[in-house]
Amino acid sequence: MKVLNLHAGLGGNRKKWEGVEVTAVELDPKIAKVYQKNNPFDEVIIGDAMQYLKEHRNEFDFIWASPPCQKHSRMMKATRHDVADYFDLQLYQIIIFLDNFYKCKWVVENVKPYYKPLIKPTCVMGRHLFWSNFNISPISVPSPKGFITSGTVSDSQKLKDWLGIQYEGNIYYGENHCPGQVLRNCVHPDVGLHIFNESKKKDPVQLNLLELLQTTAE
Repeated sequence: MKVLNLHAGLGGNRKKWEGVEVTAVELDPKIAKVYQKNNPFDEVIIGDAMQYLKEHRNEFDFIWASPPCQKHSRMMKATRHDVADYFDLQLYQIIIFLDNFYKCKWVVENVKPYYKPLIKPTCVMGRHLFWSNFNISPISVPSPKGFITSGTVSDSQKLKDWLGIQYEGNIYYGENHCPGQVLRNCVHPDVGLHIFNESKKKDPVQLNLLELLQTTAE
């Protein structure tokens, strides 16, 4: 099974997938390096996920996309700093694109936004929203204490242990000086595995059709 993992980040969502051939696309070289070390058999491409999706979507059996969440996060309004900005349209562009131009199973992930989502999500799980063309039943994976405000090096190590993703030192997004941000953006491996397994289930409509065909054949 060929899987495309877009905006792959550190690869939390992908960590527990088995029996798959994964191509991961990540823009940040430092993050991509950690992903590659933790997933040595994946093909990792450093580049524009949007462009890669448009050109290669039909080469894959399943697509997962986790577009940047910073411009959607509730922290945009919770912080004492003035960070007012427009949200990133990539999120909704990808959802609409996959829904119209991709025939296999797909899922798009992002954080709960500070505004009402423009497209209703398929599933809400913890602090994450998921849009997909298949049913996703929510599960609960408790976060470490102080998850949202964790910003020290020791806090980051707790997040690394929680995710099962280890690397030396810290990684920062642009001018963000919080070492835990890149880790907090990860989907927990248990959630990633659960959703991947959900994607392999037969759709209820398909099951009814199969039952009808079997009954007719008898």
